[in-house]
Amino acid sequence: MKSGLVAIVGRPNTGKSTLFNRLVGQKISIVSRHPATTRLRLTGIVTTNQGQIIFLDTPGFEKPRYQLGQVMRKAVLSSLSESDITLLLMTVAGWKQGDEEILAEVKKQKKKSILIINKVDLLASKGALLPLIEESRHRYPFAEIFPCSALKETNWKKLIEIIFGLLPEGPLLFPEGEVSGLPRQYLVAEILREKILAVTYEEVPQSVAVEIEEICPGQVNPEMLVIRAAIIVDREGLRPIIIGQGASKLKKIGTKARLEIEQLVGRPVYLDLRVRVIPRWRDRPDVFGRFGYA
Repeated sequence: MKSGLVAIVGRPNTGKSTLFNRLVGQKISIVSRHPATTRLRLTGIVTTNQGQIIFLDTPGFEKPRYQLGQVMRKAVLSSLSESDITLLLMTVAGWKQGDEEILAEVKKQKKKSILIINKVDLLASKGALLPLIEESRHRYPFAEIFPCSALKETNWKKLIEIIFGLLPEGPLLFPEGEVSGLPRQYLVAEILREKILAVTYEEVPQSVAVEIEEICPGQVNPEMLVIRAAIIVDREGLRPIIIGQGASKLKKIGTKARLEIEQLVGRPVYLDLRVRVIPRWRDRPDVFGRFGYA
């Protein structure tokens, strides 16, 4: 029996969360075409007759601009320190400064590492990969270099087999059948944040968070789950953008999120959403700690 932690790391917008969801076999981490979406360190658990892999999806590794960014950077570094194997994700665009910065941290840990070259579907031919693979071999003695398309690939058996081949012997770390170690309230908050980004991103930057204030059975219908949540923005001018004319955008966000949350919890959901302004919340650990970002 084998078991261990596998950290998925890389600069923003390389496809870490998409890869994470594919490997786990279901959606746990929110996905957006916009960079720096992941804020939490998420766990995804894969259990087979060979053992158990605990994947860690981490925030994009970049220079922090707020105290929240410093916490996210620490989450990446702690994941590297705690993991048995590192999956370093880059794209077919080649080595960028951000890739080199995270590789420098990987080198410090001296852990077994697999280089994932993502977005091969963007290449006209697979032959174009050969120079990048050769260059990568000279940068670090990766245990494996694995080109793929996290968005379009469907068969991940080979990568799972490679990872099991590198993991140490050990017992199951989570009960069989468990898929994520993240509390339900944070999964719900992340689903809501994903829908906010999808509906309003062109007008609302990354200064949005979600705080789940209450999850409880309905008083009239106990089979229904009532979720009360606050959408947090850092300035008053963003409130009307989130709400929309006649609350149109807030309704759209709620509808999209409710459908996905109902799939997550397996029962009808009533969403009660409101928008709150907390100035400079990304520089206030006492506030963003409440959102699970501590």
